[in-house]
Amino acid sequence: MATIDLTEKSFAQTLESNEIVFVDFWAAWCGPCRQFAPTYGAAAERHPDITFAKVDTEAEQALAAAANITSIPTLMAFKDKTLVFSQPGALNATGFEEVIQAVKNLDMYELRAQAGHQNA
Repeated sequence: MATIDLTEKSFAQTLESNEIVFVDFWAAWCGPCRQFAPTYGAAAERHPDITFAKVDTEAEQALAAAANITSIPTLMAFKDKTLVFSQPGALNATGFEEVIQAVKNLDMYELRAQAGHQNA
């Protein structure tokens, strides 16, 4: 599956309607962003069950600010509308695949139970 471009208007709806969403915050002038793009695109093709989205931080400055993006590329992963991973910097293919598998295997019920205990 190809990557999709997210805007401030489509961001929330994308999280609402997909179980797992990876978001790559990038800019055209960013060298590491351009280096990560083929890795990100290849992962999107290998994992059609996951939504892979991109946010152009130049075109979507308000969205990047709302997401507290201070360095690009920044990769975020959401599962069941919950942010479960956020890291600046480009990953290599192996590292990215490890993150994808970790997010897929994440037990959200258990995660929410642990969060509930910490907040009690």
